[in-house]
Amino acid sequence: MPKLFSEEWVKEYMRLLNESEEYEQAAKDWEGDFLFVVEPDEGLTEPMYIYLDLYHGKARDGYMVKDPSQVNAAFEFRGKYSNWKKLLNGEIDPIKGLVTGKFKLRGNMAKVMRYAKAAKALVEVAQKVETELPE
Repeated sequence: MPKLFSEEWVKEYMRLLNESEEYEQAAKDWEGDFLFVVEPDEGLTEPMYIYLDLYHGKARDGYMVKDPSQVNAAFEFRGKYSNWKKLLNGEIDPIKGLVTGKFKLRGNMAKVMRYAKAAKALVEVAQKVETELPE
């Protein structure tokens, strides 16, 4: 089982995203790449980062990031590890998480809000990746 935000996890996530008709339909016009950031808390001692290049309903590229200063993504979605666990367990909706401050977005918020269905599909696919969570 891949560890959260490991290289193996990202590849499996991309594979499932690229197979998802729901995501493809919801994001058919989307153009934008993301840096996803897990901030340490609840036993996680170091931040974790992954990069995803999302384009017209597909993940064109994705990888684990060691140095976030080397990535210039159009969007950055970040939150505490405890909130990421709730997101992956379906306890937090990604858009409601932004609105309530559990997650922060850098980039064009209005564009992301127009693609709320795609954001939900992204999370639903992430929930399908068998994931070993850090203790």
